[in-house]
Amino acid sequence: MPSRSPLPPSPPPVEMRAWPDREALLRDRAAVLGELVKMFIGPARLGILWMWAGVAALGWALVGAALLMFEDAYDALGVVPGVVCLAGGAAVTVPGLVLLVVGVSRDLRVHRLLVEWGGLDRDPTEDARLRMPRVSLLWLLMSFALCAVGLFACVVVPATARAGEETYGLVTLLMGLGFLAWLTGLTGLVKAFAHRRWVLRVLVGVPADPLITVEG
Repeated sequence: MPSRSPLPPSPPPVEMRAWPDREALLRDRAAVLGELVKMFIGPARLGILWMWAGVAALGWALVGAALLMFEDAYDALGVVPGVVCLAGGAAVTVPGLVLLVVGVSRDLRVHRLLVEWGGLDRDPTEDARLRMPRVSLLWLLMSFALCAVGLFACVVVPATARAGEETYGLVTLLMGLGFLAWLTGLTGLVKAFAHRRWVLRVLVGVPADPLITVEG
């Protein structure tokens, strides 16, 4: 697992703030927010999310392969490769899912810090670079595509199976992969909308719904 940068602390309470002037506060605020935005929605974070989702998908593919082996086994000896494959799949899938959960938990803490530090003051010049509209759009489009693929696998595959065209093991494999794709895409969509809402409500000061884009 790659090393992670430590999260900055929350800003001190009003009675304990020791900035000599507003310019010093804005400098510290800009530095902290710049790092937090990268941690939350930077391109590297998208790659890490997809990487751990890929690890979980690889593990589930091994589990599905084991189920297919069980279906094709004719005796006890034929089950052995499936058991080995199942154990390997579990050993890969569980850590991948755990890392996904840990990543989501860290994102929640990062977003809380974004709200706290962003609420200290406003600096239109420095805040403009924190909006990252292109990166946010990348998160939105790629996550939407992944959600669509995942939902397709989860809905179409069972319908095909009812027609008798697929085996139980293959259906389980494809639906599991589809669910992982949908879950990963949904995580990315939530982060994209959360970033947009943070920009509108904290940086711009518009009391907008997170799903509404305000032009102007």
